[in-house]
Amino acid sequence: MTRLGEVFQRKSINKAEVARKTGLSDSRIGQLTNNPSTKLTAAELYLIAKAIDEDPCKLLEYVCQDL
Repeated sequence: MTRLGEVFQRKSINKAEVARKTGLSDSRIGQLTNNPSTKLTAAELYLIAKAIDEDPCKLLEYVCQDL
């Protein structure tokens, strides 16, 4: 599970709903939340942050804290 996946789990976020709101595919959301080797783009992170009512900067800090 990725840090983004942890956020989804902690907030009980429905991946299909996020996919619908962002225009990203269900499979892409699944990759981003489950596969640590999947690369998250800045645009995807921004769209996801807005869809889940998170501050994009705070989400970026949490997701990328090891960089």
